[in-house]
Amino acid sequence: MNSGIPSAASNGLCSCHVCRLVSRRSRFSRREHCPRCGATLHFRKPRSVERCWALVIASYILYIPANLLVMMETGSLINYRKDTIVSGVVHLWKTGSWMIAVIVFIASVAIPVLKLFSLTFLLISVQRRSTWRPRQRTRLFRLLEAVGRWSMLDIYVVTLLAALVQLGSLAVVKAGPAAVAFGAVVILTMFATMQFDPRLIWDPLQKEEIHD
Repeated sequence: MNSGIPSAASNGLCSCHVCRLVSRRSRFSRREHCPRCGATLHFRKPRSVERCWALVIASYILYIPANLLVMMETGSLINYRKDTIVSGVVHLWKTGSWMIAVIVFIASVAIPVLKLFSLTFLLISVQRRSTWRPRQRTRLFRLLEAVGRWSMLDIYVVTLLAALVQLGSLAVVKAGPAAVAFGAVVILTMFATMQFDPRLIWDPLQKEEIHD
């Protein structure tokens, strides 16, 4: 990797975080604004790492009750069930709905964990100013952005509901406290991805330090 290639920031150019207009900004000015939308210009997102860490840690904390508490309560004249995400997946598997069980497991268990681990890895590598595989780490971040757009909690809940109960004898359906925690995890990981500045991955390759 050639570290001599100049960056946009080293030439005084920065992209507006609101309208994406590229503008020239003086390094010696305290504050300048985008000529198109008026937003404050920054070479890098302010306190990107700290804000992303806060959201990731909060997601880790909420992920525990999201998996331990009841996700959904379903009742009929015959029986009454309380299911967590994992117990719902197990029930789907035992009743022969293997494909749905796999989809729910991947969407509600595997993907949130992988998103949290990936964000943690990116944050640690940026703080250590690692120069290891910056292109691959940038692609990982783009993948996290793409996955975040498809984090539709309602689809997974409806799928889980349809497979757990028989509509003919359905009497009561209630979302449990885990639904709130899981929804918060989805939202917080999306915000964490938005706060992370991928340009920090490439900054250690530059000879000149980039601030702000």
